[in-house]
Amino acid sequence: MARRGGGLGTLVVLVIGFVLGQIAPPVLPSPLGGGGTPVAGPRVAAVPMPTLPPLPPDLGEGERRDIEVFRRASASVAYITTVALRRDFFSMDVFEIPSGSGSGFVWDREGHIVTNFHVVSEGQAVRVTLADQSEWDARVVGLAPDKDLAVLRIAAEPSHLVPLPVGSSSNLAVGQRVLAIGNPFGLDHTLTTGVLSALGRELKSPSGRVIRDVLQTDAAINPGNSGGPLLDSSGRLIGVNTAIYSPSGASAGIGFAIPVDTVKALLPQLIAYGKPVQPGIGIVPLADYWASRFGIEGVIIRSVSDGSPAARAGLEGLRMTRTGRVVLGDVITAVNGTRVRRVDDLLHAFEAAGVSARVRLSVRRDDDTREVAVTLVALD
Repeated sequence: MARRGGGLGTLVVLVIGFVLGQIAPPVLPSPLGGGGTPVAGPRVAAVPMPTLPPLPPDLGEGERRDIEVFRRASASVAYITTVALRRDFFSMDVFEIPSGSGSGFVWDREGHIVTNFHVVSEGQAVRVTLADQSEWDARVVGLAPDKDLAVLRIAAEPSHLVPLPVGSSSNLAVGQRVLAIGNPFGLDHTLTTGVLSALGRELKSPSGRVIRDVLQTDAAINPGNSGGPLLDSSGRLIGVNTAIYSPSGASAGIGFAIPVDTVKALLPQLIAYGKPVQPGIGIVPLADYWASRFGIEGVIIRSVSDGSPAARAGLEGLRMTRTGRVVLGDVITAVNGTRVRRVDDLLHAFEAAGVSARVRLSVRRDDDTREVAVTLVALD
């Protein structure tokens, strides 16, 4: 009896050990938690960059331009790999399992690397391989799932870091030439070219929110290109490659990139605070489902925080009568004259205005519509 009990106890310990050690990741510092400083020194040392051969004399002007852009920009493009940490059941040693890969690019000489959120979201450790083949442990500095962006930092010397020249996405035109550089399928730097196919597209982010003003291109973007740069014909950054539309999983000529103006607006916030600063007025909106179900156009205010700009402006949320009946309060129908049909419209309008901006809300309560002026604040 004692032996059987001991055997059962041993079995229980083994099962618990297996579950905790093999299925659950070990409790180890993770770069996704932020904080700390990047590890000094590369895991793999740099190698001398090869001398590039001269261009053939019979190339066309367009070919020469593309080659020069690729040669210059490749020095800024990085290969991102993520690993999951697991503990060996018998030795209790921690080992690494590759969990994903993608591309990124050097943002500045302080070691900040830009990539997609979905590239690094599944790993517990992140590594960056630069163009000189030096490999660095990276720390995740900031994450913006709503925009599918992430900022890493490596402890590389400035001599290893070649930032990309940054352009603008506000003056782009459909039909202009673009170039995409990345590491598709884990291959070394690869160039694809094409044109801007469309502007102002919308794309669902990993968090479920809509990314607006997305660029569409027919430059081939394949798995592994995510997080790499989309460049104009002068080699300036105009977007971050993020997704493709494809029935097969490979490029079908419909790729999407986050516009660089969105990146420029978010990067200082991600570096300073680790997350985007969300402007707001201190309300909790009701889910779009309920507005649609009851045929209400606009954003229904579910509740209002005490002392918030919304409370000071006299806005009210849902309330319940003594008989248990829910009574509708205020519904926001427009911001600065632009109609608001869903919660994402409201959040986008607040983000476009920014913290400290004074906005004018069109608010409907019962059958009356009024204008309310409120100042946006940074929400926690």
